[in-house]
Amino acid sequence: MNNTKSAITHDLRDLASIKKDQHLNQLFADDSERFHRYTLNFDQLVFDFSKHRIDQDVIDGLVKLAESKDLNQWINRFFSTEKINYTEQRAAMHWALRLPEDHQSHHEIHEQVHVQLERMFKLVNQIHAGQYRGCTGEVIQDVVNIGVGGSDLGPLMVSHALSDYKVKTTKPLNVHFVSTMDGSQLSDLLHQLRPETTLFIISSKSFGTIDTLSNAQTVRQWLEKSLGDQGHVVKHHFVGVSTKPEKMTEWGIAPENQFLLWDWVGGRYSLWSCIGLPIALNIGVEGFKQLLAGAHAIDQHFQTAPLAQNIPVMMGLLGIWNNNFLNIQTHAVLPYDGRLKYFASYLQQLEMESNGKSIERDNQKVNFDTCPIIWGEVGPNAQHAFYQLLHQGTHSVSCDFIAPVHRYNANQFTYAENAEALVEQHHLALSNCLAQSRLLAFGNQALNQSELSDLPLYKQYQGNQPSTTILLNELSPFSLGMLVALYEHKVFVQSVIWNINPFDQWGVEKGKEIANQILPILNGTQQDLSQLDESTRGLIQILLNNKM
Repeated sequence: MNNTKSAITHDLRDLASIKKDQHLNQLFADDSERFHRYTLNFDQLVFDFSKHRIDQDVIDGLVKLAESKDLNQWINRFFSTEKINYTEQRAAMHWALRLPEDHQSHHEIHEQVHVQLERMFKLVNQIHAGQYRGCTGEVIQDVVNIGVGGSDLGPLMVSHALSDYKVKTTKPLNVHFVSTMDGSQLSDLLHQLRPETTLFIISSKSFGTIDTLSNAQTVRQWLEKSLGDQGHVVKHHFVGVSTKPEKMTEWGIAPENQFLLWDWVGGRYSLWSCIGLPIALNIGVEGFKQLLAGAHAIDQHFQTAPLAQNIPVMMGLLGIWNNNFLNIQTHAVLPYDGRLKYFASYLQQLEMESNGKSIERDNQKVNFDTCPIIWGEVGPNAQHAFYQLLHQGTHSVSCDFIAPVHRYNANQFTYAENAEALVEQHHLALSNCLAQSRLLAFGNQALNQSELSDLPLYKQYQGNQPSTTILLNELSPFSLGMLVALYEHKVFVQSVIWNINPFDQWGVEKGKEIANQILPILNGTQQDLSQLDESTRGLIQILLNNKM
C-alpha cells in the first residue's frame, strides 16, 4: 500500500510540474466543455471548479490518492460512534445533532439530542410569545450570548447571515453577542440594556473558559446591583449551555435553564446544538429546523456520492492539490453577499483550528504542509482592500467565490417598496463576483484585446489564480446549513489525506494555561517571575509599573 501511495504522489507531482506553468487560458481553449465537465450540482447548490489548474488526469490522480488513504472507510468511521478523536478519546458526532426526528439509527444518541432541542424550542417559543419574564415580571426584550470561539463565531455568523429570516415576536427581541475577554463589548452593551428585560446565555462547553466566565460574572454583578443579589435574579436572567450541569448549578443557573452538550461535540462544530439558541431566537424554531435539514442533506450526499461527484470530497482534494502540489499556501473566502460578513471568520476557526496540525495519527511529524492560511472578506470590501494583491501581487492565492442567485424576491415583502432598485444592486454584486473570478483566472485575456498592445505593464494582469465559485439558489436556513456542512466535511477529507486528527486543539489549550500562570502576577497575588523568559518579565514589569 505504501508503494502505491508513493506512486500516486509521484504521479501527481509530475502532473503538478506541468500544471504549475500551464495557464487557465490554455486549459479552457483545449476543452470547450470544461465548465460542464468540472461543475457539480446538488439540490440548491452549484459548485464550479473549472477555474482550477486541473484536468481529468489530475482529478483521477486525486481520487486515487483519496482511495489509497481509505477515505470511504474513514467516512464510514466518522458517521459512527467510534472515538476517532483519539487524543481525547472521544467520538466526533456533530452530524448526529442534525438527524431528523424520524431517523431510525443511533436511537439513544438521537433521543438525547432531540430532548435537548425540544427543551430549547420550548424556551424559544416562550420568549417569542412574551411568556418568559425577568425577575420583576417584565417581558424579555434583549438576549445576550456570552461565549467565545465556536460558542460565539457560529451563532454570530448564522444569525447575521439569516437576518432576512428574523421572526416577528410579541415585542421586539434583540439578540447580542459578547466574546472579548477585555470587557469592551460588554461595557458598550450594558449602557444600552435594561436589567429588568435582559436575558443572558452563558455558552461554554466546559463551563470553565475564563473569558466567558469573566464576562458572565461582570454581568451578574451588573444585574444584582440593580435588581438585588437574591437567587431569583440568576434564576430568571441566566441560561447555560454546557457539558457540565454540576458547574452550571454551582454557578446558580436553574436546572430548567440548563441545556446540555456532549463531549463528542467539538466547539467549532456546535452551532447545530443548543449552542445555536441565539440562532433559534433570531430565525425561529422552523428556521432552525431548516438549518439542520440543509446540513443533514449534505451529510447524506457526503456518505453516498461517488468520490469524483462528491462536493465536499472535491473541495478537500482541490485544496490538497493547490496546497501540496502547486504550493499555494493561502486561501481566500470571498462571499458576494453582505449577510455572509462573518463567514470567513467562522471558517478560520473551523479550518485552521481543525487542521493546523503537524503530528500525524501515528505520532510522527508530518513531512508536508497541512492547512493553508484561511482569510477573506465580503467581496465588495475585499475588492477595495486586498484584490490588488490577488490581481497583480507576487503571491499565489486560491479563492472561493460564494453568492446567492436570487435575492429580494416577491416573497420577502419587506423589500416590496424598493424591490426593483435592490434587485439591480444584487445584480451589481453578482456581476462583480463573476468579473473578479474571470480576471483572476484569465488575466489579460479578460481585457479588451484591441487595447492590450498599448497597455503599460502596470495595467496588465497575469491571471492564473485558481478559484471555485459556489452559487446558492438563495441564502436561506436550508442552503446555509448545506454550505456550512460542506466546509465541515471538506476539513475532514483533508485531515484524512494528511493523516491528522482534526478534532482536538491542544495548541489552544496550552496558550490558555500559560495565561492563567501570568494572571496572578498582574493581579498582585504572586510575585515570582523567575520561571518566565526575559521578554515576558520585562513586559510584565512595564505593566505593573504603569498601573493606575
